[in-house]
Amino acid sequence: MMNVKLNLNMALVAQARDSAAKIAGETQSFIDLHTTTTVERTVCRLLGIDGVNEFDIPLPNILVEHLKDKQMLAQGAAFHIGSAMAETRLNPQEIVNAVNAGNLDLSRLPVHSKQEITSALQPFVNSALAKISANRKQRQDFLDEYGDKEGPYIYIIVATGNIYEDIVQAKAAAKQGADIIAVIRTTGQSLLDYVPYGATTEGFGGTYATQENFRLMRTALDEASREEKRYIRLCNYASGLCMPEIAAMGALERLDVMLNDALYGILFRDINMQRTIIDQYFSRTINGFAGLVINTGEDNYLTTADAVEQAHTVLASQFLNEQFALKAGVPEEQQGLGHAFEISPDIEDGFLLELAQAQMAREIFTKAPLKYMPPTKFMTGNIFKGHVQNALFNMTSIMTGQKLHLLGMLTEAIHTPFMSDRALAIENAQYIFRTMRHFGDEIEFKQGGIIQSRADEVLRKAVGLLDEMEQIGLFASLEKGIFAEIKRAKNGGKGLEGVISKSPEYFNPFIEAIHGGGGV
Repeated sequence: MMNVKLNLNMALVAQARDSAAKIAGETQSFIDLHTTTTVERTVCRLLGIDGVNEFDIPLPNILVEHLKDKQMLAQGAAFHIGSAMAETRLNPQEIVNAVNAGNLDLSRLPVHSKQEITSALQPFVNSALAKISANRKQRQDFLDEYGDKEGPYIYIIVATGNIYEDIVQAKAAAKQGADIIAVIRTTGQSLLDYVPYGATTEGFGGTYATQENFRLMRTALDEASREEKRYIRLCNYASGLCMPEIAAMGALERLDVMLNDALYGILFRDINMQRTIIDQYFSRTINGFAGLVINTGEDNYLTTADAVEQAHTVLASQFLNEQFALKAGVPEEQQGLGHAFEISPDIEDGFLLELAQAQMAREIFTKAPLKYMPPTKFMTGNIFKGHVQNALFNMTSIMTGQKLHLLGMLTEAIHTPFMSDRALAIENAQYIFRTMRHFGDEIEFKQGGIIQSRADEVLRKAVGLLDEMEQIGLFASLEKGIFAEIKRAKNGGKGLEGVISKSPEYFNPFIEAIHGGGGV
């Protein structure tokens, strides 16, 4: 049982949750009336449509653009695919092949009944959900055989651009002691309105997220898991303009962790808020069903805003992400709510303030596998000082029961880490996690002292902020620059043209199956 040390006002925590639930509920009312081109491409992928045409355009894009051009997307891709299946007896892949070849115009086919459409689609819906369920079972089989780790998961990044080189580095990191491997995406992929196809050997600042790259890395980490006799988790990024498509690919290829936060895309990639908040719901629905842990991006707020002054915005966002996740069917045990060790090292008692923030998150979100991010903003290239900053970060993590612990690198702010840099970072974390394993259980915080007072201050400010947001709603709050001191327009950013109002006939068989209990 977790030691409670902060003497938090739980009535204020309940008030914050209530405000966040109302904000999420109002936003969900908007989500339920809309779909997006990406959601519909995801439905296509889950129905088995894959591959690219002669111009390397993904076939899910081909079908969805066909429907959009014919002004047919308001009913949903599944509606028209199922109707075409009932009429032609072709499967979804054959339908898109015919559309791509110019041999089939879906607008010229008669529309079949909802019952006929559902009946035609059902085997394909069941097949996709059965595969995802089998992946979830396979993950659990690994954990049943090898056990799961207590304490923080050591979480590292590979990012060469070449998936085959990433595999070499990932397996090396696993042998050194890493528990989660994140294959960071190539720079700018979040702004692509399509998912690249196949294995890739080029990328800048990362490696393309493709289904084949997911498959290759999953296979490699399963080999490493068997060699190391512990399950090595795989992480990627279900964010950007293709958020739910990447979630679906990850579910089909047994990823374990997904960065999945619409607020991150709105603030830091200027993706239209309407588009990505709709996409987030379906992506989280998939992740929840697949048993993936979602990671949220609150840590990024502190890269642009002051970590002392704006700490309450991190907590407010955690409350919001919790409620949005619950609405999508992601249980608390799969919510990797984010925060970061980003206070300037020049601040007196900064370590105490960091400790207060981390302990507060732990005491409020008791079941969540919190994602704790390392110091980056104030890393200077001085590797000796950087190693100490990371050690303090590691200490905070083990003292406060963080779970997904992204290792800081001593060469942060110099270059992409070498394998030797990762080895030193893992060694640092393992030493501190071992020698301080139960330190958090042995200490209490001074009543009314700096740590308790700081946590109380941050909580009260977060409650005030959420109350303000409740009055005006999420979209207006983002327009005001509530988070990260960044303002975004409701009708601005990238991807607004992909938002579609649903017609009364609209349906998404996967949302119905997962949330309604149908299908597998």
